[in-house]
Amino acid sequence: MHSLTAEYALRAMSCLAMHGSTLVPTTTLATQTKVPSNYLAKVLQQLAAAGLITGRRGVGGGYKLSRPNTEIKLLDVINAVDPVQRITSCPLGLTNHGSYLCPLHRKADQAAAAVIDIYKGVSLADLLMDPKSNKPLCDEETTAKLSIKGVLLDE
Repeated sequence: MHSLTAEYALRAMSCLAMHGSTLVPTTTLATQTKVPSNYLAKVLQQLAAAGLITGRRGVGGGYKLSRPNTEIKLLDVINAVDPVQRITSCPLGLTNHGSYLCPLHRKADQAAAAVIDIYKGVSLADLLMDPKSNKPLCDEETTAKLSIKGVLLDE
């Protein structure tokens, strides 16, 4: 229940979390996340503006997380590119509804609240340390390469 931009931001941040403090070139991020390069560049600008990543241009440049992956919640990532909004008044502007939401919009608001609660309780590190699942974005070949480099947690 999030936009394509939020999906791409979550992929990019998950990828950066896997690489630790290593600068990751945009081309590598685009390949590993399967996000079109032009779209990814815009997403990375938004993430940098929100203070979630830092970048360096030129040879040897790239992006990395601006703080430890334990401190970055999924909600931080989503809010940087496409904030989840609660519904506080009738979206149709019906004056007789005021702040009392109809059943449809009340359920939509409850769904938004649930999304916010889930995403604010999960850090990027949580995604990497989940012992019951695959690593984010990783096929077997990528997992092996990152494991050899020693950048994956919990291998």
